[in-house]
This record gives sequence, C-alpha cells and structure tokens, in this order.
Amino acid sequence: MFGTSLHWTTFFYLLIDILIVLLTLYLSKTKARTSFKRFVILGILFITYNLTGGLLPYDNFPGPFILHYIITYGVAITLCVFIIYYLYKEYDIVVLKFNSSIRNLAIFTTSSYILLFLVPYFFTNSLNSARLLFTIPISVAVIIFLIIFYRRISNPNNPSAFILRRNKLSMITVGCVALLPICTAIGDYQWFTFSVMNTAFFAITAIEIDRYLYLIANNTRMYEVFAFQKKQRKDVLECKIIYEDLTRREIEVALSILGNLSYKNIAKDLFIAESTVSKHASNIFKKTGVKNRREFLHRFRKKIK
Repeated sequence: MFGTSLHWTTFFYLLIDILIVLLTLYLSKTKARTSFKRFVILGILFITYNLTGGLLPYDNFPGPFILHYIITYGVAITLCVFIIYYLYKEYDIVVLKFNSSIRNLAIFTTSSYILLFLVPYFFTNSLNSARLLFTIPISVAVIIFLIIFYRRISNPNNPSAFILRRNKLSMITVGCVALLPICTAIGDYQWFTFSVMNTAFFAITAIEIDRYLYLIANNTRMYEVFAFQKKQRKDVLECKIIYEDLTRREIEVALSILGNLSYKNIAKDLFIAESTVSKHASNIFKKTGVKNRREFLHRFRKKIK
C-alpha cells in the first residue's frame, strides 16, 4: 500500500487508533488527569507500532537492514511492557510485585532480544533463525505470565458485572500480548499480527468506556461528594461527573464504601490487596475533608439514600 509493505488492515487500524487518541484528547482537554495521559501514551505507542511495523522493512530507509528490525522490535517490546504497566497502574491488577515485575519484564525482554536475536543474527545473518531463538523463550515466559494472570483474576467472589467485564477484557488484552511472539515466530503475516495486537488496544478502550459509563450511572451516589469538593463553583448543580481531585480508581473505591462494603470485600471485588483499598480510602478521606470511614459515611451516605 502506498508503495510500501504497509498492509491495508494495518492502515485501517492506524486510522482507528489515531481517531481514538484524538477523541480522547478532545474529551479530556479540560481534565489534566494522569490516567488520561497514560491512555494517550498507550494510544501513541500503538500508532507508532502500526507505523513502524507496517512500513518497515522499507528499501529506501537509510541504514543497514537490521536497523529496521531493531526499530520494529524495540517499539513492540516497549508497547508490550507498557500494556502490562498500564494494567497494573490503572486497574490495580497486580499479578506479581509491581517493581520487580515491570522492571524484570523490561530487562528480560530487552536482554533476550540482544542475546537471542541480535547476536545470532550478526553471526549467522539468518533472520529466521534469530527470530526463532528470540521468540521461543519469550513465548514461554508470556504464556506463564498469562496463566498466572488468569489465576489471579478468575473465580471471583461475587464481584459486580462491571468488574467481571473489566477482568474479561483485561484477559483479552494480556492474551493478545502473549500471542505476539507466537505470531512473530510464525512469520510476517501483517494482517494477522496487527489484528491481534490492536485488539488489545480496543479491549482497553472498551474498559475505559465502560468505566466512564459506570461512573455516570453512579453519578447520583457520588453527587454529594463531588458537590462538597466543588461547593465554591456556581455550576455544581449540573448533572455530570466531576473528577477533580479524586482519581477514577478512588471514585470506584468511594462508591464501594458508600455501598457499605468492607475493605475486605472491596479488595475481593476489585482483585486488589486490602492494604491497597485502605490506601485508596485514606486518600479519599483526605481529599474530602474527613478523618475516617465512619465520618465519610456520616457526611455523604445519609444524603444520597
């Protein structure tokens, strides 16, 4: 397509990803939230992945042939690591300890790429051999991570439909990441590989849309909390979600607290540690000007019954 190796399906995904990022920027331009920024970064990485993976290798591209694969594999590795980071940060889906998991994942994939792809390629000048040497251990590692991830979020204890949808979509996302090295080992079937990877982005996008709709649906329950934070604003009576100081994760925890759930049950529903719930709750109490859970419920819950 356009005189390059870019497949029409990759071009289609590229346009969709650009549209999603532009729409996110437009909708969030008045809300300087870290979560929005993180999603935009994720979208930009997918756009870069589609561009580099779709256009390279390119005959007129300057530099040695191996440089094409250094760029494409480098972008793909960065994207996969960031996807796992995104799941950890946005949804508190902690499979392994955060610091060691993300750091070690980046070190393992980068080291494997250098030792099992670049070094063999320079010695053998065989792209297929280097690709197999690199993708086999990576495939085993990500499949193990996928199994651990599945065990972590399966068998929920009466979570809400919202949490169940999130877990299923998160599983699809991790599954797509796990399939990438396998797709790479099979060969350069651009239409298939890029369909798999862009499905991960669409799954995360669906999670974010579902979360936004969930917060809107619970706008009434959170109204007094937001109104308290924005009591100086004249337009506080407008029926809309006001994020302001509370993060979206804190809003989810606040809704669970207002539902009179214990920290233990909230932790089970959200698949996070009880200490993490306590940390979120502490931040909520500070931001809403209360000292503890009892005072939070006394101030806000009685007003929204």
